Amino acid sequence: MTTAPTVPADRRRAIRRRGVARALEGWAFVGPATVLVLGLSIFPAAWSFLLSLQRWDGFSDPVAVGLGNYAYAVSDADLWAAVGHTGLYTLLFVPSSVLLGLLLAVALNRRIRFVGLYRTAIFVPFVASAAATGILSTYLFSPQFGLLNTILRDLGLPPQGWLEDPKQAMVVIALMSLWGSAAFTTVIFLAALQDIPAELVEAALIDGATKRQAFRHVVVPQLTPVIAFATIWQTVEALQLFDLVYTTTRGGPLNATQTVVYYLWNAAFKQTEFGYGSAVAWGLFAITMLITVGVILYSRRARIEAF
Repeated sequence: MTTAPTVPADRRRAIRRRGVARALEGWAFVGPATVLVLGLSIFPAAWSFLLSLQRWDGFSDPVAVGLGNYAYAVSDADLWAAVGHTGLYTLLFVPSSVLLGLLLAVALNRRIRFVGLYRTAIFVPFVASAAATGILSTYLFSPQFGLLNTILRDLGLPPQGWLEDPKQAMVVIALMSLWGSAAFTTVIFLAALQDIPAELVEAALIDGATKRQAFRHVVVPQLTPVIAFATIWQTVEALQLFDLVYTTTRGGPLNATQTVVYYLWNAAFKQTEFGYGSAVAWGLFAITMLITVGVILYSRRARIEAF
């Protein structure tokens, strides 16, 4: 029986030193990012959860209330109204953004002249700031001086209230969001379309299928995972709507556009109810997580490889 050769002590120490040096080198690269993640996400999240269990106005000593803020949120009529406004916006925005993105991607997935210019122009609204979008939309939809009402007057049609009409304001905000966010779904679908082998479509056409049938029965099934991903992504974005509301209506008219995020911002930073605002934020987080997990479980059960 032979024994394994022993490693000299000096060599073992050299190996350990090299291992420590490599570990320190690795942490030198990931350390700054780790600090940012801990400082900008995990620590604020933990602190906000502690605040949700207290009543605190930012100045006086906090008072522990347990689950009192959550209990009040369940019975808060204004919060439920904001939930309804957010749900309406989600129903208006998500299907429209996914469908419009798919249609634009199909239109841009062709060999046409200046297609690069068209693709760039489609993506420009996505990189525009919410403030710029809000200012432009306010100009377009102004009841007195807006471009759309000017066109309606020239056509002999009655002008509309748009952002000043409680029945139209949320629809207008959904249209404003659609103008910018459809570019994101367009890019996602365009990339997915270019990954579909052209031979599949050509084989369907050779077998006698029309272009519409080939798109429905060949292309769309290939896009199903992307559609599922885009839907859940746009749903999460819709539930977090704040910037356009803040730059245009400030929750009005008559609180018709007050979303959940705008409501909790108003509660926390204008009414200085930081504990209650944190409780609303954690409630929104729980709803978002439930929707996300539900979609993931459904996708896996339906064998849709989107996640």
